[in-house]
Amino acid sequence: MSIVLILIINYKTSELVLNLKRYNIFKKEEESMREIFTKIQDDELLSIEIETDASQYKDEYSWLFSVFVKYDAKDKATLKYEEFLEIKESLIIAVEYEGKAKYIGSRIIDGWSEFYFCASSAKELNPLVTSMLKDTGYAYESNIIKDRKWNFYETVLFPTELEQIHMQSEKIIFLLQEEEDDVSISRDVEHYVSFTTPTQKDKFLVALNLEGFSYKDDISNEEFENGVALIKNHSVSSKVVEEIINALFVIIKEHHGYYEGWSTSLA
Repeated sequence: MSIVLILIINYKTSELVLNLKRYNIFKKEEESMREIFTKIQDDELLSIEIETDASQYKDEYSWLFSVFVKYDAKDKATLKYEEFLEIKESLIIAVEYEGKAKYIGSRIIDGWSEFYFCASSAKELNPLVTSMLKDTGYAYESNIIKDRKWNFYETVLFPTELEQIHMQSEKIIFLLQEEEDDVSISRDVEHYVSFTTPTQKDKFLVALNLEGFSYKDDISNEEFENGVALIKNHSVSSKVVEEIINALFVIIKEHHGYYEGWSTSLA
């Protein structure tokens, strides 16, 4: 039985939604609200973990509490990595205890693992971290600053629109591989684009000159209006999908549109 995988991303509400269809929609299991992605900053590849729903705490927590631990958590092949994960989760539980703070994300940069929390006050958190980490053997430091506007979460931690697209693409590719699909095989892939107005859509279609793309159909539903389905034959390996989306994304933004996702079938 063939499987159609459809990615829909609602950027207007920053919701990340993934649907799996097998002729009918299967209900997706509850997922953690933590998402992991990578980005290039100052020619260095950063690994970032983000609590995607943390903005719900924005009105209640106005402090940014950070904990830096000297450990490069990119290296997952060592026994010490499991030990570090236990320390990380224990630290998060302790800092979040009694609602004093909420974990919002982390970064791995320059050999340090950085953990970030929103907090309701500047009191007690630094001593708590000292009591948790002083006997672990790791070098560490902590700091707390006022961040009423949540600038750090929204501009440093939270993924950009394009990064969100790539995060969700990786989920689709993972699901394909779980079905033992050979993602290196080329197949027809539909890409979905939407616009605020019909005029924007029409101008986009006139300007679209990316090699291999062809118009398939107009689409309009409750998820988005003034949409268009494009089709292109290509493999669905991570590298190929990223390159194709990057090129398409540029022209979509030139015409003030939104990339809404892609779908394909098992090869």
